[in-house]
Order: sequence, then C-alpha cells, then structure tokens
Amino acid sequence: MEAKININDSGNTELLPSKKEESSRKLLWVDISHFSELWQFLICSLVVFIFFIPYGYLQEAIFAIKGFKPFGWYLTLVQFFNYSIFGLIESQFNNTQRRIPLVLYLLLGLILLGSMGFSNASLGYLNYPTQVIFKCCKLIPVMIGGILVQQKVYKAIDIVAASCMCAGLILFTLADNKVSPDFNLIGIILISSALFCDALIGNFQEKMMKKHSASNAEIVLYSYFVGFVYLLFILLISGQLRDGTEFCIQVEI
Repeated sequence: MEAKININDSGNTELLPSKKEESSRKLLWVDISHFSELWQFLICSLVVFIFFIPYGYLQEAIFAIKGFKPFGWYLTLVQFFNYSIFGLIESQFNNTQRRIPLVLYLLLGLILLGSMGFSNASLGYLNYPTQVIFKCCKLIPVMIGGILVQQKVYKAIDIVAASCMCAGLILFTLADNKVSPDFNLIGIILISSALFCDALIGNFQEKMMKKHSASNAEIVLYSYFVGFVYLLFILLISGQLRDGTEFCIQVEI
C-alpha cells in the first residue's frame, strides 16, 4: 500500500495515509468503500431505518408501562451507559486515540445530555405522536444551528426541501386519526429544549470532527461517557437513581 512521507513544521517526518486509506469507509466493521457513493448512502440509510424503527417501537412501549413516565431521565442514563460501552468497544477495535480536548467534551456531553434527556423526559407529559411531530421539525433548528455555529450557507432549494420534508412527516404522523396529539405546556417546553440542544450538538460535533480530525468512535465514547457522569451525579443527588432502579426491578415484563 502506497503512502507519502511529509516533513512537518518542526522538522519531523510523518507518514501520511494513502488515498485508499483516506477513502476507506466501514459500517459495523465492514468495509463499504468499494461501493459507489450512492450505494454507500443507500446502505447507510437502510441500516439507520433497520435500527431506528425497533428503537422507536421499544421506546414507546417502555413509556406505555404503567408508572414509568416519571423516569425519563433514568432511561437516558441507561442509554448513555450503553452508548459509552459500545463506543469503548468500537474504539478498542479501531485503536482510537482521543484528538479533541477534554474540555470540549465537557460541553459536548452537556449538550448531548440535554438533547436526549429533555426528549425522553417530555414523554412523561406528551403522548408519543406529539413528540414525533416536534421531532419531525428537528431539521429546521439544525439548519439554523449550522448557520450560527459553522457559518453554513444554504440554498433556497435546501430550505424549501427541509420545510416540505418536515411538513410531510407531520402530516404522516397525523394521518392516524385514532391517536390525537396531546399538547401539554411542560412537555412542549421540554421537547423544545431538546430541539434547541439538537440544533447545537450535531453542528458542534461536525465542527470538532473536522477541526481535530476525530473519528466517530471517539465522539460517541467521550460525549456519551461525559453525559453519563453528569446525569449519574444528578440522579444520585435527586434520588431518582434509586427510585428508577427499584421500579425496573419490580416491574413485570
């Protein structure tokens, strides 16, 4: 495999990756770089749907359990713990080294905690269709965040396409006339806070990955682990960690 040698500003030589290495793309440890970019996009999109559909079903089923609605933050803690473990496993497989300063992860972890935590907590006050309606609008605040954080410039057709997609998703959700949206002021505040964090987290992560050449495995490991530590401390102080654990032990599947 070919590689280039470069002399950096300090006079030291460093080995630059070849084009083949730079274009290598792996999905679940499977190299898909030999596919065209269109097929790579379609494959990744399909995998997202394969995992996201049962994720949404299970999340709704969990909050349908009688008495679980107050434990949205406890569910977030469990999710962050699992994401941290999976991130650690992937990092070990890929020999990932931390490139982003730890102080930035303290901020990323906090924003990520708000994104998922507020979203889960909102289900204690809103029914699932209502939450989905608000989450369908996520693309719009993310685009606004892209303009503010990364100084991105979107074309008019991008804005129209995003608006049409959000409207279509909302109408699709409302098509089920058996389940009507349930608008609760506290729930709306919580889900709106989650959308605000969504607008920041994706753009901050993308900016940090580009600036420090960090891998996705690194972002997942450190962002979720920092968020897990934050939330663990909060739930320990509030007593929700004990209450949530006791509830999950007692509940019958």
